[in-house]
Parts: sequence; structure tokens; C-alpha cells
Amino acid sequence: MRCTCEQLASGAEGLSPICFAHLWLFRNLQEQEVKALTEAAWRRRYEAGELVFLQGDQAGIMFVIKAGRVKLVKAGSDGSEVLVDIRKAGDFLGETFLMEDAKYPLTAECMEESLLCGFTKARFERLVTENPNIGLQIIRNMSDRIAWLTSRAASTSATHLEKRLHAVLTDLAREHGTRTENGLVIQFPLTHEELGFLVGAHRVSVTKALKALRQAGKVAQRGKYLVLPVPAGH
Repeated sequence: MRCTCEQLASGAEGLSPICFAHLWLFRNLQEQEVKALTEAAWRRRYEAGELVFLQGDQAGIMFVIKAGRVKLVKAGSDGSEVLVDIRKAGDFLGETFLMEDAKYPLTAECMEESLLCGFTKARFERLVTENPNIGLQIIRNMSDRIAWLTSRAASTSATHLEKRLHAVLTDLAREHGTRTENGLVIQFPLTHEELGFLVGAHRVSVTKALKALRQAGKVAQRGKYLVLPVPAGH
């Protein structure tokens, strides 16, 4: 079944083949249930800098990023903003919309022109009412996800900060980096405060860990951007 997003994208580059049926939340659905999902979804283009939703807004829609890139930002009570995550094509946003009276805990802003596919909460609830097995499978998938996150949290807490930071930077480079002769360049500047939020550590500790990674040759700095060297043979 051809994805409707392909028609809307009109051959645009970077369109993810991942659709709702590929997400962990909707694993193991039957073919007719997958068809019902795709038919119930809506699609919309967003410009660079356009907000998908604001922190504190009622969480009424869940989105899959079909093309583009979206950053998630946490606003502090003092007006400061901290980068929490960056989502690429194939990722999804707004999973809290399944909770009763939930609000978005973060602000989502498009970093570039993006195409999003999603559900309103009302339409999704109607879909589950008409297809009860979808709701049952979602509950099973969420239980599996909680078990996986619990295991991952236990592993992360025992990991040295340098290793955690290197793992986060490696993931960012693989997902958002551009390959050059020097390695994978993360194509946007990251402050030490933003990195600290991503690894769960204080900015000063991140500065020390980043310095150690540079000295070990695991990370390089090229102007405002970080570079992850690519091992020989990769």
C-alpha cells in the first residue's frame, strides 16, 4: 500500500519509509488495522522555525516525522530554554496524547522544512473503538516499552559520564551527522548546558568529560561543530 505522504511530498528528498505501522507503539497489528491507521491520519507541511506544539499546550495530537527535523526544548520558569532532544524523519512526537488531560511537557520546533503525519486524540479514540485489538496491542507494546526503559535506566546510571557523553554524541552523529574526511560532523552547535541535559549531568562535569574525550581522540572540534572520527574500515 503506497503511503499517502509520498503523494504530498511530491518526490521530496529525505522522506522516511517509516509509518505508524513501524513504530514500537503499533507493533504486531493486523494488515487491516494498519490500513485503518493510515486512513485515519492527517498530513501537514511545516516551515523551518514553525512550532508544532508549545510546552503546556493540551496534548491532543501525536505525530510521525515523515521528512525534516524537529527539536524538543524545555522552557524554565526563568525564561531559559534547554535542548532536550532532536527528532529526525522516522521518529514520532506527542506520545503523551494518550494520557487523560495531558499537556505537552516540551516545545517542538521544526529545524527545517518538515512533513508530519498524525492523529487527533478524538479521531484516534474513535479508531480504537472501531478496532478494539489496536488498543489491546498498544497496551502490550507499552508494557514492553516500560520494561525496556527500566532496564536501560539501570544500565545508564551505572555508566561513566565520559562513556554516556560519547554514546550520546555518537548517536547524534549517526542520526544527524554529515560524513567528511575528518569524520561525522554534527551539523548544529551544541552548548555544554544542552549536552548536560541530554546526559543528565551538570554543565561543568560535561565540560570536563568533553575535554577528556578530545584528549583521547574520540571527539574533535571544528569551529562551532563537534566531529566524531570514523574508525578505519567504516
